Amino acid sequence: MSQNIVDIIFDDEALTDIDGALTTLDTRFAGLVALDPVKRRRLHKMGDKSEAFCRLAVDVLTANPQILPANFDLAALQRDVAALDALRLRTVQVMRLYQRMLDTEMALGSDMMSNSVEGYRLLSLAGKGSGLDGLRKQLAVRFKNKRSKEEQEEGGEPGAKGKAGGGD
Repeated sequence: MSQNIVDIIFDDEALTDIDGALTTLDTRFAGLVALDPVKRRRLHKMGDKSEAFCRLAVDVLTANPQILPANFDLAALQRDVAALDALRLRTVQVMRLYQRMLDTEMALGSDMMSNSVEGYRLLSLAGKGSGLDGLRKQLAVRFKNKRSKEEQEEGGEPGAKGKAGGGD
């Protein structure tokens, strides 16, 4: 029985819309930064406890701007808080979409692999003498190394054991 975890079609119109939406996202998120590993390591990190501290500090400083020197940019700090809050909502949505994309990619690959192996087995059984031997041998190359390893481990004949599968 054939595996079909996902059955999805991306028609040209949908792909055009998706590509347009991705271009819009890329354009609208032009202010996002990409940190190199060294800079990422050196930056102060804000965890949950640190975030509570930062938010309280912003509240206290906003309520008492007279204690700040003229060169302290309170407005920039307030913009950072607003931007972080706005970005986080979108990050959650993008992460959810990204995870679904990864899961769908995995399911499509699994469907392809499962059904290709099933088709190969059918070809091996029913395709003999049908002029398909050359093509079957081309497909058999996928399992050659696996069979060789199994034969060496068990000292058996080629193909004696051998479940077609794997994940490479």
